[in-house]
Amino acid sequence: MKSFKEFKEGFGINKIILPLMLMIFLMTGCGNSHINKKHELIIGLDDNYAPFGFRDEKGELVGFDIDLAEEVAVRMGTQISFKPIDWKDKYLELNSGKIDIIWSGFNITPEREKRILFSKPYMINRQIILVAKGNNKGIVSAADLTDKIVGTQLGSPADGFIRQNEKLKNSFAKLITYDNYDHAFQALADGEVEAVVCDELVVRYEMSRHQDKFETVEATVGSVTGIAVGFRKGDVALLKEFQKAFDEVIDDGTAQKISQKWFHADLIKSRK
Repeated sequence: MKSFKEFKEGFGINKIILPLMLMIFLMTGCGNSHINKKHELIIGLDDNYAPFGFRDEKGELVGFDIDLAEEVAVRMGTQISFKPIDWKDKYLELNSGKIDIIWSGFNITPEREKRILFSKPYMINRQIILVAKGNNKGIVSAADLTDKIVGTQLGSPADGFIRQNEKLKNSFAKLITYDNYDHAFQALADGEVEAVVCDELVVRYEMSRHQDKFETVEATVGSVTGIAVGFRKGDVALLKEFQKAFDEVIDDGTAQKISQKWFHADLIKSRK
């Protein structure tokens, strides 16, 4: 019977182990950064969420976050692609690897922080009330939503806040959720709902286009939140690499110029 040494040499165990070790090194040695593997970042977004990301009249993807992402990609030296996703499936898309980050006017909430990593917030947001111009149904505060038909976007921070506050939700005559805010705004214009609770940043853009249709109620519904970019829990290295580039875009004033383009105001959160 051959000794183990003879068997190892004859069977070529080293020839098997070494390639396996090399493969493991290549898979793990580059860290968590997706960029080091593919030289491309796949960005998941809601492509019907103006002004962050939406389709223009030509069907092309445009928006505030689109412009920011392209600037960050230049600093990172990487290619990017955008993948529209069903917003309610955002965590599944991220954790399955179909997308690398979520960048879509993404509000930081305690529940979301349990599931993913966030970049530093680059904007501040709150939920406010939108009503039909000249027909506000007596709504001048959140308390006035009692016995009203209220609309919002399914899965949005406003939707989450309302559902977590049973007293508020039960005070409504009815809560109607829509796949996106555009449908909610149209429902308000058509009289299907009496008010829409939504992101102030979305309202700012909508009001710039339809001042004749809507007006805002200066009342905060829920808490003030930060807007940031979402990453998988394990992608710490990618987040660090991304944040360095994003900080450059903010520090050199590029982000502020993009904000002026889309909001007609500098809404970028100060780093000071």
